[in-house]
Parts: sequence; C-alpha cells; structure tokens
Amino acid sequence: MKTRIMAGSVAGAFLLAALAIPVSASAATNAQLSVLHGVPGVTVDVWVNGALTLNDFKPGTLAGPLSLPPATYSVAITASDATSATDKVVIGPVDLSLADGGNYTAVAHLDPAGKPTATLFTNDISKTTPGQGRLTVRHVAAAPPVDVLAGTSPVIKGLTNPKEQILNLAPATISASVVAAGTPTPALIGPADVPVVEGQNTIVYAYGSLADKSLAVAVQTITGLHTPPAGVPGGQTGAAARAESAQTLSTIGFGAFGLLLAAAAVLVVARRKAGSRA
Repeated sequence: MKTRIMAGSVAGAFLLAALAIPVSASAATNAQLSVLHGVPGVTVDVWVNGALTLNDFKPGTLAGPLSLPPATYSVAITASDATSATDKVVIGPVDLSLADGGNYTAVAHLDPAGKPTATLFTNDISKTTPGQGRLTVRHVAAAPPVDVLAGTSPVIKGLTNPKEQILNLAPATISASVVAAGTPTPALIGPADVPVVEGQNTIVYAYGSLADKSLAVAVQTITGLHTPPAGVPGGQTGAAARAESAQTLSTIGFGAFGLLLAAAAVLVVARRKAGSRA
C-alpha cells in the first residue's frame, strides 16, 4: 500500500531561555538542532543543560530546528513524569557538540539489540549539483542490516544501525521499500513514495523495532540547497542573493510485514510544564 507523506507543525525556537544561551553569542554562526524521538511506546521528556526543553515528547515526533550558539550541550531523556534531568533517565545524559553553522539531528532510538540510545547526525547542507536533489537514509531501528529498494532495484545495500548513506539523484518520486539485506521480499517497511526534490535534502529515518513489529519511517527535509547562479542579477546585493536553508519535518509510519499505514503525523510539543519542575 502506498502511503502519504504529511506535513507537520514545527516550532523553530522554543524554550531558548531555558538553555542559558549567552546573550553575546552571534546568531550568524548558530547551529541548527532538530530532535527525533524514535523509541516506540515511550513518551519522554527532554532536558538540555538540566532544563526541561521538550515535555511529553511522543514516539515518531520530530521537533525543531532549534537555533543554538556553538557549544557542547548536555542532553538527558527521561520518563515523562520525571522531576529532573537525573530522575528516571531513559537515555543519557549525552554530550552533543555543535559547531559554528552546523546542522544536526539528534535521534533517540533503539540500538540493534533493542536498547535505547542516542545518535547525533550531521546533516549535509552543502549545495546540490544543478538538476539534482539529495536523499539521505538513516538506519536507527532495532533491526538487522537492510537494503533500500527503489521499485525492485536496491539503491542502498547492507545499511546498519546507526549508519547513513547519502545519494545525489535527479528529481523524481521513488517508490521505496526497506527489506532485510540480500532479500528482496518481504518488505519490512513500505513501499512508500519518497520525493527527491532539486535543491533539497530529504532525510529518511527507519526506526522502531522489527521484533515488536513497530518499524516506521520519519522524513525530514532541508531546503534551499540550490547551487547559486554564476552571476547576481542587477539590483540584488550579495546578502539578498544568498539562499538560507530551511527545514520541514514530517513522518510516515508502517506496520512491519503488514504493509499498512500505522502512523502518519508530526506534532511538535513545545510548551513549558505548568509550574517549575524540582
């Protein structure tokens, strides 16, 4: 069954005050950080530098991007009823080092054995070749190595958790499936239509658990990666001609082996809890 990719809401700069960001930091060199919750069946809170940043963060949810000064941030993921960053810890704390102008996605997910862990990915925001788009596939599921098929042809082989592979392709809509490495059937995830768009990085995450039949896919897109023209038309300044990359986030979900749509929603939860957390 083909599935639909649905746009989700994004809150780009929520609770920055809670992160204790220096007021002297330059916004021009800020890093961009998105967060994906890929641990099925567990609603969590996310704490950054000891402050509650994401409250009741649900599986399959993508949040961000946050604009943060380059630094190393301590991130802890706890049960949703935790009272602090050190109470009922599910993952972490882990240190995330963000560089000047970097673009990152931090993923809470299962390792190959099914244990919760976290991985920080650096998103490729380099300019695409004219007439091409970028497809990034990341394996963050409790599952063995997988192949990714475009139609019936493998375009990625033997991808392991928590690795990624990047493809630069002509714009098209790919009917993609995820299968166990070396076996064209049955599909563990999909098939689903994945658009490759010129000047855009489409990032696909396979997450969840094969054993629990909770495999699903989240999709993040980063736009504005077109190669700039050789010349700048009259009347434009260099600053006006520079394209800023933008991000949108969405999810598509599938039941393992069922090939039925299991979840297709993104909701960014970006609010403070009523009252302070001790």
